[in-house]
This record gives sequence, structure tokens and C-alpha cells, in this order.
Amino acid sequence: MAERSALMEGTVVASHGRHCMVETPDGERRICHPRGKKSQAVVGDHVLWQAPPPGQGEEGTIEKVKERRNLFYRQDEIRTKSFAANLDQVLILIAAEPVFSESQLSRALIAAEAARIQPIIALNKSDLVEPFARAWERLLPYRHMGAGKHYGVLPLSLRLSSDVDRALLMEHLQGKITLVLGPSGSGKSTLINLLVPGATVLTNEISQALNSGKHTTTSTHWYWMDKERTTALIDSPGFQEFGLHHIAPMQLAACMPDIAAHATDCKFYNCTHLHEPGCGVIDAVKRGPADDGISENRYRIYGDLFAELSHTRY
Repeated sequence: MAERSALMEGTVVASHGRHCMVETPDGERRICHPRGKKSQAVVGDHVLWQAPPPGQGEEGTIEKVKERRNLFYRQDEIRTKSFAANLDQVLILIAAEPVFSESQLSRALIAAEAARIQPIIALNKSDLVEPFARAWERLLPYRHMGAGKHYGVLPLSLRLSSDVDRALLMEHLQGKITLVLGPSGSGKSTLINLLVPGATVLTNEISQALNSGKHTTTSTHWYWMDKERTTALIDSPGFQEFGLHHIAPMQLAACMPDIAAHATDCKFYNCTHLHEPGCGVIDAVKRGPADDGISENRYRIYGDLFAELSHTRY
């Protein structure tokens, strides 16, 4: 019986189905398969993997997924979809055109807050003057969210001012592991190729190795942005829906900084912030954002999500 090799450390840098690409500390990459369904790995996971016995091919097996610092994922009524693990931050890229969904933006931000991952919002297409002005105004609550806390909204024009945008982005990305999210048309591919020259070629090579063919949009890829391998960018698949069924209704307010800032001013400790008397959140909505309050649109998103999440638990 052929002897198995010793366990080695590695990081998952790409995945498609049950195929993974694992990178060793010295930069070697090897296709690996998780051993058993319970050891399913995602990009960013630190794993222990094992090479096959001599004469049995090149593909290894992931024997253990090490404890995660965090996991960014979404969950609907049917399934859970994990994006990546062990992140420092999530960059959510939206655009002035097509008009972005504030509900989807809020859902991604809530998922990041729930996982205790720092989110950054970037608004692309500042060269479209009027649409950008409207989008920038819509983002006012996010630019001034919470007492002394804000997400930060970066204005970008990836098509026209690539050098300036690259310098701005690198100020926020340097030395960190960042997951990039973005709906179709936001410029995510342009951003990835701006920050990682040759990313398209590398993606195609990895996809062919993992037998994912043309289905690159359903896979996730890790890119090093520097030779020292201290700064990484993770490109994620697009999504049409972003379920938050893993978040309890009463946890929701704590994941929305503008709501949370006033949730401690309520008369009742178990206030839902929807109809109770003496509710600090409702009072803040009445004051409005101009008076350090909450915007009606953000409160509407909170109410809709609370109802949705409550329904899933009946």
C-alpha cells in the first residue's frame, strides 16, 4: 500500500464546485479536492492538504479546513452561498449607471457587519455628471452613518482616470485581503484588471485547470497585487439576490449602524423599532438625517428586512 505524504499548509485561492486551487507558502499551486462533504473549503481558507501517493496523479486532497477568522456569505430559503473567508474588508462596487439597488447594497453591508468585516463602498462612473450627482446624493446616509463612524464612499471613474483611481484604491487596499462585490455593469472587471494586470489571462488559466470552462462567473479567484504577497484581491461572482436568512430579526438593528446608533434610546429592551412607544429609532426617523436622525428610506429597508427575516422563522 502506497504511503501518503505528510500534511502541508496552504491557502485556497480559487474554487469551482468541489475543485479547489491551493497555494503553498512558497507560491506553488495545486488542484485539490476536499475529503468528504463536511470539509468543503472556500477561497481564503487556510487548509491542511496532502499530495497523492506516487503514481496516482498530481491532484491533492484537503484534509482539514483550519479555523476561520470570519466568513462572508449569503443565505436564502434554499441554500447558503459562501463568498470567501478570512477577510480584512469587503469592497462593494456600484455605479451611477445602471442605477444601483439600495436594498442590495444594504444587504451586502449588513452581511459584512454580521461577520465583523469592514465594508467600503465605491461609486463608479463619476464622468457621468448628472447620474453620478443623483447617486452620490442617494449615498448621503452611508457617507455620514453613525456617531463618528462612516463606511467611506470612494468616487471613481475607472474608464477615464485609471491612474488616479488606482492610487486612491491602493490607499485602502494596501496590506489587506479584500473581497470585491459588484452587480453587472458596475465596472468590476475593469477594476480587477486595473489593479491586477493580466488578471483575465490568469482567470482563464485557473478556470481551465479546474475544468470550469467558460463558467468563470460562477467561480471565485484570489489575486496577489504585489510581489511580496501582502495585498490580495478576491474577485467574486455576481448575484441577483442577497438573502440574509442567517441573521435573526432582533440582530438586524445592530448590523445597521444608523439604526444601532439610536437603538439604545428605546424604552423597552426588546424593542423591534417598528411600533413601540418610546422608541429612539422611530424618534430619529421623525427628525430625519438633517438633524442627526435616520433617513426614511433606510428605515423602510430595515422594516422590510425585519418582516422578511421574521417570516422565515415561522
